[in-house]
Amino acid sequence: MTVDDLTAPLGREPKKRRRAIKIPGPQIIAGALAAFLGLFVLWAVVADDPYGGEPMAVVPANLRLAATTSDIPAPPQPGAPASGAVPQQDGQVTAAVSSPVPGAPPNTTTVTIIDGKTGAKQEVVVPAPAGGAASAQAATVDQKFVEMTQHGAIPKIAADGTRPADAFARPVQPLPGKPDAPRIALIVDGLGVSASATADAIAKLPGQVTLGFVPYGADVASLADHARAAGHEILLQVPMEPFEYPDNDPGPQTLLTSLTPEQNIDRLHWVMSRFQGYVGLANTMGARFTASETSFGPILRETAKRGLIFVDDGSNPRSVAGRIAGANNLPFARADVIIDSVPTATEVDRALGRLEMAARERNIAVGIASALPVSIDQIAKWAKAAANRGLLLVPISAVAMKGKQTTASE
Repeated sequence: MTVDDLTAPLGREPKKRRRAIKIPGPQIIAGALAAFLGLFVLWAVVADDPYGGEPMAVVPANLRLAATTSDIPAPPQPGAPASGAVPQQDGQVTAAVSSPVPGAPPNTTTVTIIDGKTGAKQEVVVPAPAGGAASAQAATVDQKFVEMTQHGAIPKIAADGTRPADAFARPVQPLPGKPDAPRIALIVDGLGVSASATADAIAKLPGQVTLGFVPYGADVASLADHARAAGHEILLQVPMEPFEYPDNDPGPQTLLTSLTPEQNIDRLHWVMSRFQGYVGLANTMGARFTASETSFGPILRETAKRGLIFVDDGSNPRSVAGRIAGANNLPFARADVIIDSVPTATEVDRALGRLEMAARERNIAVGIASALPVSIDQIAKWAKAAANRGLLLVPISAVAMKGKQTTASE
């Protein structure tokens, strides 16, 4: 018996001391990481997910729609070579229209479906669009101004030397008693994609306002026809490379400084084939492209060769358009004022006021605006009162000059 036994309270067992087990912290962390990695490897082996968990959307493919969307070249004319495949992108299914297959039913076209993931190709025969909107519109344009290419109809100078820019220009009605009234050309662009916005612009704006159409709308040829029938001159907007490309992308068939002149002209012909009847071209974006004489020069020379005018939207102070146009006898205009850089009614009115001042100072001024509802409404109001203020609203062809730019900014 020990001293502790004598002094311990009666009826109580002595407490047993527990042995503490010490586990170092680094070993715990290492064990947790090993377990996590093991679970991740097991999931990667079992799960069939080549995209590593990235968000995905699965949509049904509509072959009829794929064959007629605006980012796929139009079906070639009989006897023309195939337009080539649309570049495929990873994880996407793309389609390219090729020449009719011998033995295929009439009024059909062949679509090549390409799986962007596996590269597998499948030829599918689908009904051809009913003549194609662009082809139908080309038939309404005097054929002496049309040249057929692998992409479809594009403008050309007639055999008698008449230029499309002159043939499709609208007449100018001088102000009574004011033959020297300052001239203002207004352009509203970005039309052709939204049928409702385009119809709104055609309905509200007077015929003297020029309308710019992008080449991507499914019904752009018909909408352009409606604009011409309402008395408007129309422009074709050509997508050109901005500095932020491809993060800021103007659209399919964008003209790029990285391409050869031949490749860019081929893309230009594709854009030109989307509809007909325009007096000229205008840039969409293009801060990088319009500053490169090497890339931009061939495009403007091709524009002159086709008998068109060129309109610079005025967004790039480094644009070489004026200099190249002057050297190639290309009728050229540059916007003095962007009307809706701040798209509010108050700021649009102020911009129109600046445009008036520019016209009174130089006798000619050009303004450009997007097809925003506020822009259309304010321009329509301004145009109704322009004549009362001694200003003559004219289509863009009336201010496009040969051999020199229309502004003093270049």
